[in-house]
Amino acid sequence: MSSAVQGAPSQWEAQRSFDELGRPLRETTFCVVDLETTGGSAQAGSMITEIGAVKVRGGEVLGEFQTLVNPHTEIPAFIAVLTGISNTMVADAPSIETALPALLEFAAGCVLVAHNAPFDVGFLKHFAEQQGRPWPRFEVLDTARLARRVITRDDAPNCKLSSLARVFNASTTPNHRALSDARATVDVLHGLMERLGALGVHTLEELQTFSSRVTTAQRRKRHLAEGLPHAPGVYLFRDDRSRVLYVGTSRDLRTRVRSYFTASETRSRMGEMVGLASAVDGLECATALEAEVRELRLIAEHKPKYNRRSRYPEKVHFLKLTREPWPRLSLVRRVLDDQADYLGPFSSKKSAEKCLAALHDTFPVRQCSERLSREPSRSPCVLAEMGRCLSPCDGSVDETTYAAVVRQLRDSLLRRPDEVVTAINARMATLAADERFEEAGAHRDRLAAFVRAAARTQRLSALTRCPEVVAARREDDGRWSVHVVRHGRLAAAGTIPPGADAHQYVAELRASAETVRAAPGPVPAASAEETEKILRWLESPGIRLVEVDGEWTCPVAGATRHLAIHDAVNQSRLSLVPFEDRRGLTPVHRPAR
Repeated sequence: MSSAVQGAPSQWEAQRSFDELGRPLRETTFCVVDLETTGGSAQAGSMITEIGAVKVRGGEVLGEFQTLVNPHTEIPAFIAVLTGISNTMVADAPSIETALPALLEFAAGCVLVAHNAPFDVGFLKHFAEQQGRPWPRFEVLDTARLARRVITRDDAPNCKLSSLARVFNASTTPNHRALSDARATVDVLHGLMERLGALGVHTLEELQTFSSRVTTAQRRKRHLAEGLPHAPGVYLFRDDRSRVLYVGTSRDLRTRVRSYFTASETRSRMGEMVGLASAVDGLECATALEAEVRELRLIAEHKPKYNRRSRYPEKVHFLKLTREPWPRLSLVRRVLDDQADYLGPFSSKKSAEKCLAALHDTFPVRQCSERLSREPSRSPCVLAEMGRCLSPCDGSVDETTYAAVVRQLRDSLLRRPDEVVTAINARMATLAADERFEEAGAHRDRLAAFVRAAARTQRLSALTRCPEVVAARREDDGRWSVHVVRHGRLAAAGTIPPGADAHQYVAELRASAETVRAAPGPVPAASAEETEKILRWLESPGIRLVEVDGEWTCPVAGATRHLAIHDAVNQSRLSLVPFEDRRGLTPVHRPAR
C-alpha cells in the first residue's frame, strides 16, 4: 500500500454522510491493466506480447495477473529493445485465445483502469471481437485523462506514466513491462484519489466525471442532492427566495443532480445557476416519459431564467386557410374554433413565412387581407397583374374555379403535399439550370419549411383527434410502463407492480386519469412539444396499444414521406465548413518545388 493511500481512509470516514450520493471509492474494486504490444494498432495487425493486471480495493492489493503472450509473429527489434521482450521469451507463451479469457475472469466485476485506456482497452476489445467473445460491460477509468484534469505544469512536465510515478513516489518504476507498469499505475491512481479526496471527490461517479472547471463553491453544495431518489423524475433548482432557477429531468434524480456539484456539469451558465441555488426539489415520476412531460409543463409555468428551451410554448404561429367566400392564407398566433384549416404550430415566424411563400408560389390564391364579398368590384393588385393571383377582386375568376384551387390547396395542407413539392422542385431545377443558385436555395428552404410543417401537423392532428389512446411497453427492468393519452395530452402514467393484475391496473389508471377536453382545430390539448414527445414514445419499439378510442391514422401519401431528403440536405449543410472559418481544417504542407 502506498503512503498516498494510507491517509485517505480517514478523509473518506469524515465524509461518510455523503456516501449515499454514489459508490464510495473505498468500496470499489479496481483492476489496473497494462499491455505490451508489437505496435500501436490492433486493427493494423499489431499483437499483444504481455498482459499485467493488479486488483485493488480500499488501497489493498487483492491479487495480480501476469502472462507473456505468443503473438505468432516476429517482434520488431525496436519493440524488443523498448520492452525487453524477445521472440525467444514468448515462444512457449500462451496465445491471446488463452490469455484473454483468463484476464477477463480475473477482472470480472471490477472497474477497469489503465493509463491511456483507449489503447489498452481497444486492444482487448479487438481480440475479444475477433474470438467472438462478448465484451463485459466494464466501467473504464483512464488515469492519463484524470491526471490531465488534476496535474499542473508545476507538478510534472507531462502526464506520462513515468512522470506521474515520480510525482506520487510510486513504489515501482515503470519499465515497459506489463506488471511493473500496472503496479506503477496503481500508485498513480491512489495518488490522484488522495488529491481529489481533498476536493470533495469520494465516489466513483465523482471520480469519473471530475473536472477542475467545477469550483469549490459548487462542490460545497453537493449536500443539496441528499434525499433525492434513484428514480426518474424532475428536479427544480431554487434560489433563497424559492424562485425556480432551472428545471431538468433525469432517469436517476440523485445521480444527475449530484453531477452539478461534482464535475460533469461545466457549462458557465450552469455554474452561475448553482452559485445562486439554495435548494433542489425532486418530483419522482412513474416513468421517464412522465418526467419529460412534467419538465415541459414546469418550464412553461415557471419560465426559469436558466432554461433556454421550452419557456414560451405559447409563442407560436400558424398558417390559416380562412373560411369565407374567397378564402386566403393568413399568418395567425392562435387557433380558433371557426372550422378553418390550420398548419402548424411554427416555433418561429420566419419558418412560417417561408412555408407561406411556398404555398403562394404554388397556388395563386389572393394575398390581400380584406374580406371580399361574393361579387367584389375593385381594381386588380400588382400580384394579379403579374399573374400570381387569380384576382377575384376585379371579377377575373369565378367562384367555382377559385374554389377548385382552394380545394387543391387544402388537400396539400391536410393530405397530399405532392403538388407543392412538384411545383417547387421544377422551379428549383429551372433556376439551377440558369445558374441562379441563390434563388434556387431560397425555394429549397421554402419547400423544406412546408414539408416539415405539413408532416408535423398531420402527425399531431392524428393523435389529437383520438379521445383516448392507452399504450404499454416492457422496460429494461422487465416491468410494464403504461400511459394514457387524451387528445394528445398525457393524462396518466404508471408502472404495473410485479404480480399485479395488468387489466385491473390499467382500468384503475384510466379511471384516475386527468379529464381532457379537445382543443380547436389540429392543436393538441397540450403543447406541441409535449405531444411530439408522446408520439416518439408511441412510435418506439415494443409498444403495445391497449385501447384506441377514435382513429389514429396519418395520410399514406402525407408529407412525412418527403422528410428524409430535406433532413439529409439540412444535415449536409450543417456539416460543411464555411470558407471563412478554417479553424477546424488541418493544413496540408507540400514540399517546395
